[in-house]
Amino acid sequence: MDRSPFFADLLNTIADRGRMMLNLVRGDEPVSADSLARLCTRLLSSQGEASGVAYAREILERWRTLAADGRLAFLHVLRDRFGTDHGRLADAVDAYRDAPDDHTALALHDAAEPARQELLRRLNLAPGGIETLVRMREDLLARLPASPDLALVDADFTHLLSSWFNRGFLVLRRIDWATPANILEKIIRYEAVHAIHTWDDLRRRIEPDDRLCYAFFHPQLGDEPLIFVEVALTRAMPLTIAELLADERPPVQPRQATTAVFYSISNCQEGLRGISFGNFLIKQVVEDLRRDLPGLTDFVTLSPVPGFARWLAEQTDPAAAEALNLVANQGWHADPALRERAGQHLLPLAAQYFLEARTTSGKVIDPVARFHLGNGARLERINLLGDLSSRALRQAHGLMVNYSYKLDDIEKNHELFAAKNDVAAAPTVRRLLPKAAVRPATPQLLPPGRSAQP
Repeated sequence: MDRSPFFADLLNTIADRGRMMLNLVRGDEPVSADSLARLCTRLLSSQGEASGVAYAREILERWRTLAADGRLAFLHVLRDRFGTDHGRLADAVDAYRDAPDDHTALALHDAAEPARQELLRRLNLAPGGIETLVRMREDLLARLPASPDLALVDADFTHLLSSWFNRGFLVLRRIDWATPANILEKIIRYEAVHAIHTWDDLRRRIEPDDRLCYAFFHPQLGDEPLIFVEVALTRAMPLTIAELLADERPPVQPRQATTAVFYSISNCQEGLRGISFGNFLIKQVVEDLRRDLPGLTDFVTLSPVPGFARWLAEQTDPAAAEALNLVANQGWHADPALRERAGQHLLPLAAQYFLEARTTSGKVIDPVARFHLGNGARLERINLLGDLSSRALRQAHGLMVNYSYKLDDIEKNHELFAAKNDVAAAPTVRRLLPKAAVRPATPQLLPPGRSAQP
């Protein structure tokens, strides 16, 4: 998984010689957004490979030394000084109108591309360039809420990173107890759904034969995982996360398992948020499991519902009010009477949340639901008190759901969801809907999170 030492050394040699040729030394010049802008202009105008690699490495090295204010200023430099040449674009538009053919269309395409896209491509020539650019976008994403004008810059990052992290470049690796410790430490740190508290906790998740973990890596990021999924092999679709994570549980022989449960998917690189990996990962793991364990017939998830409590708090109908009143009782989930009464309200409301509630743009509200339904899964079951952790009680009043990947129906489900936002759901879920479901209050699009949770 490590980069080729020969190739890395070659790039560094080219960069070093290029720097000597160009006499790229800082001297007394302070590192600033303006000084980086001048180097970026030189990079775009350079013709030789050695000089290009040298400029790219110098720019990225100087960027790493910038303080927060300097990095923000540099992002504004990218936005303001390396955008689209509108005069050139207008000329290209006129040329295409006068003679609409493939040649003028290509010229129009080239003229429409912002200069910063070519700049980012050239920065990627530097040793370790792609890793630094991922960190640069991570910094950009953190600033977007306060500086929405930087969305133009983010669009260019997203466009290029989507190409550089194409599925064809990704490497799938099994994570087990023999995996190097530096990678295992990252699995512990990046787990975003069900926290891994200790090394023993991690061992229980990856060492037994009926517990699996897979991750995608990119050759240019070394031992940095991009995304990983944890899988449990069982003989039935689980109701709760506790039964999967229990310290003491009866093991299942993989050849006797009938069900593969995807119970945690975590994105590891914030700078790659929005670059889709999860759908490829699940499909690849399903293919591998079907090949290695032909006895598996069901592929399901046990998934959180991170937006349910927030949505429920915005509802004004009597059923929602009664549900909120019940779950406001401390320890309600441990009291059989309160639990039963709360479930009578929560389950129909949860069905409404998945099947009818929508964002202002018409999308399914729940981000995890959008991920799995968009992959062609079916909402199979809603589980009352599937997760009793403090976070799950806070975010979803303990609800979890199962999504089912039925291979014969994935394409049909995906097409209906993509075209109409139709939710494929089991009849038992649809029967939970109240007879006169109240429409949701003004829906909100939930802010994107780091992880694409199962």
